[in-house]
Parts: sequence; structure tokens; C-alpha cells
Amino acid sequence: MTLPYTDRAYLVTGAASGIGLACAQHLAAGGAARLVLADRDAAALARLDLGCTLDLLPGDVADEALWDEAAAVLTGIDGAVVNAGVAGAGAIGSLSFAEWRRILSVNLDGAFLTLRAVLRAMEGRAGAIVAVASAAGIKAEPGVAAYGASKAGLIQLVKVAAKEGAPQRLRVNAIAPAGVETPVWDAVPMFAERAAAIGRDAAFAELAALATPLGRYAKPEEVAAQVGFLLSDAAALVTGTVLVSDGGYLL
Repeated sequence: MTLPYTDRAYLVTGAASGIGLACAQHLAAGGAARLVLADRDAAALARLDLGCTLDLLPGDVADEALWDEAAAVLTGIDGAVVNAGVAGAGAIGSLSFAEWRRILSVNLDGAFLTLRAVLRAMEGRAGAIVAVASAAGIKAEPGVAAYGASKAGLIQLVKVAAKEGAPQRLRVNAIAPAGVETPVWDAVPMFAERAAAIGRDAAFAELAALATPLGRYAKPEEVAAQVGFLLSDAAALVTGTVLVSDGGYLL
């Protein structure tokens, strides 16, 4: 049986941990011949062994120079997972501009630069791109203005990219998870404090019980499988959409 990504090449950003790592593992297990992996954690990238050819791009996705230098290695890719992101929290009235810019820089500027590089590399070729957005970009909650705005902007960016890519049969979609059990939560003070008090697993369970009708958060591997569907030929007519995978959070 032919695997879904046989002989294909993909870029994955934020590939050293969390959803990005799970996506890279999913693509490699599905037959991908080559993966271009980007992350600012160069040491973690260097430790990866996924059973296929790996081209590593250590650096900040919001650094335009990274993508200028990556043009050659992106040649021949069939798609991308635009995943790199950071979290943060704070009410608008108390949020510093530096913190606002930190979050928007990675989550939106970095996504734009990644998309631009991929679209240039794939000019004239069919393929698929998936951006990892968030339910926070759809539903308003106190304290997540910067993160929510960055993900809402990313959703609109995906829709525009889908229209621009459609003439060449290049599909662009987004996935919008709610809570996912990834290290990004460790940067959220409320979670970090609770995890220190009762343990990470218990803190995730507590949060999920409060916010998610299905009563649990997603595992990175579950999100990766959904991203994989959107990248695959099984989603050949799906473009410009947002796959909400939130356990009922938006209900």
C-alpha cells in the first residue's frame, strides 16, 4: 500500500517540540522522503532522527534573513506546516507593547514570512499548506488579546493565500485547536503556577474540565493526524477552510 506522503517533501516550522514535532513524525511515518525542519532550538533540531532526509533550519521564523537563506533548501517541496508560535497572556490595559510585539512577531510576522517563502518555492506547482491557528483566534476571552489577535490574523492570511494559490491547485488551510498538551503552556503564568502545585497532567485535566465540553485537551499526535489529512490527497477539494478541533470549546 502506498503511504500518503510517499516521495514528497515538506517544511515544518516549530518542529523541535509539540505540534510541530508531532507533524514531522507523522509525515515521516507516512512516507515523506524529505523534511525541512525549522525551529529556534538548534540543539533540539540536531537531535532529531525521523528516518528520512532532514534539512535543518535553526533560527527565528520572524527573521527575514532566515528565509532568504532557505530559498535553495525549499526548492522542490510539496507543502508546509506553518506551526511555529509562542503563547502569552495579559489584559489589554496592562499588556506592554514589547509583549504584544513579541507574540505578533512570531505568530503573525513569522507566519507571513514562512508562507511567502513557501509560495515562492512552490510557484507554478500544486501542493498543500496547513497553518496552525487556534480557537483563540475565533472566540474572545479575557487576557489573550495578543495571542488571539495573532491567530485571527493568521486565519485571514490563510484565506487570502488560498485564493492566491488556487489557480495553480495549491491548497491552503488552517487548523484551530483549543487546548493541546504542549510545552507552549509552560509560558502561561497561570498554567505554570498550577502545574507547579499539582503537576502538569493534573493541571491540564483541571483546565480541560473547566473549558472543554468533551472534558480533555488534545494530544499533539491527534492534531498532527488532522494536519496530515489536510495535507493529503483525501482533502483534494478542501482549501481556505479552518478545521476547528476544540473538543466543543466554541459551542
